[in-house]
Amino acid sequence: MKKLLTTLLALAVSVYAHAQEVPKIKVTGYLETYYGYDFNEPTNNNRPGFVYSHNRHNEVNLNLGFIKAAYDSGKIRANVALMAGTYTNANLAAEPGVLKNIFEANAGIKLSETQNIWADAGIFSSHIGFESAISKDCWVLTRNIFSENTPYYESGAKITYGSPEGQFTATLLYLNGWQRINRFEGNSKPAGGVQLTYKPTGKLTLNYSNYIGTEGVNAVRVTRIYHNFYGIAQITDEFGLIAGFDYGTQQKVKGQSDKSEIISPVLIAQYKLDPKFAVAARVEYYKDKDGVLIATGTPSGFKTMGYSLNLDYAPISNAVLRLEGKVYDSKDKIFTRNLGLVNHNAALTASIAVSF
Repeated sequence: MKKLLTTLLALAVSVYAHAQEVPKIKVTGYLETYYGYDFNEPTNNNRPGFVYSHNRHNEVNLNLGFIKAAYDSGKIRANVALMAGTYTNANLAAEPGVLKNIFEANAGIKLSETQNIWADAGIFSSHIGFESAISKDCWVLTRNIFSENTPYYESGAKITYGSPEGQFTATLLYLNGWQRINRFEGNSKPAGGVQLTYKPTGKLTLNYSNYIGTEGVNAVRVTRIYHNFYGIAQITDEFGLIAGFDYGTQQKVKGQSDKSEIISPVLIAQYKLDPKFAVAARVEYYKDKDGVLIATGTPSGFKTMGYSLNLDYAPISNAVLRLEGKVYDSKDKIFTRNLGLVNHNAALTASIAVSF
């Protein structure tokens, strides 16, 4: 009997140890509902055209919901996430068929036994900016203007290096274009970029990302170069700051040196009143005179200030109730109210976001 018990115990230990080595599929999810009220009261119930997340007026709706399966063996990894929501309708309108419902679909392999170097390919989140489509992870409920008008997602391949201590990460990307799953028809040139992230301490993150690609069909394609800088500083346990600056250029005519410019600084401050409540304020400016990303057809183009004030209540760690007031102030009359044009746009947005 003693021998049998010893054998069974050894077998149980062996099975347990093997189970710990076998990679498992982890299933997670996210769901965010919202209500937005635009005081300009758009007749089609859509917020201004440069707003892609939380973009419906005077209705309760789903901004983003997804189910994700992730596999990681330590040497191979893969992620698949399917989504729905008004974010999907607005951001993936140019993608065909079922591709509109893919939030993430990628696979990767570790290239080194001794170094943290990975090669990944597929559809993944953008390497530009500090805000993602997952509102719960952002300090303010809605996105800033440059986050809305740079890629939310990308498709292609990338190689990523992470330093052993985790302070430095470098990524080199080969992309199908500026927020595209399918390549733009008639354009034979791929795009690319880099991302460099440095975290000297656990409370400070510094990041530089860029993008280089072409827009339009081959005969008239022009080069777009975009730079994104940001820093995130958790100055105290309660108070943090995010500062970002984007600068982009695009050729006006193929083969010529004249370029259009995009400039966008942003500053966000967040203060945690206690473990459940937090407030945040954002001020931003966006200049796109020639309408590279935001076309207005007005003399000054898109020159707009934005101001946001945000309140969060997180009763538990995986859920948050949010309320944000936001005002846009533009140099030209680019917003519509009562069938007329005005310089201002104001909105209130409330949301409930849950991750699981």
